[in-house]
Amino acid sequence: MSEQTPGITAKCRVTLHYALSLADGTQVVSTFDEAPLTFSLGDGTMETGLEQALVGLACGAEEQIILSGDEVFGERSDEKIQQLSLEQFPAEMALTPGQVIAFTTPGGDEVPGQVLEIQNEQVTVDFNHPLSGHIIGFRVKILAIEPLADH
Repeated sequence: MSEQTPGITAKCRVTLHYALSLADGTQVVSTFDEAPLTFSLGDGTMETGLEQALVGLACGAEEQIILSGDEVFGERSDEKIQQLSLEQFPAEMALTPGQVIAFTTPGGDEVPGQVLEIQNEQVTVDFNHPLSGHIIGFRVKILAIEPLADH
């Protein structure tokens, strides 16, 4: 007797291909031409909002899901736009508006910040997630689903 593979739940490991794109079709990231991504739901590999969109999908499913970047990555906040001293950047770093730089938080996490403006030895950096405030397309192809063993 064959058992039907259940859909994705909170207690499973998933292997998939995925792509994120903006409403205008600009592709932000994709694994479709690379190795697939394998992760366990809730391990922090993928944003919780993206994981929630996967719940219930079965192995072999191919879906295009439209999501709010605010719901997935958090709402934009003026508090996340900060003024930093030019001295805080390496002297050899050529800063340009629009440039995205990886910053390390005091807790050791890495967060992206986009340079908005450089003026009078001050650099304005936007620490909002770059996809916040956008409608995003989330394309997935589920390759494998494995239940996680209870410990």
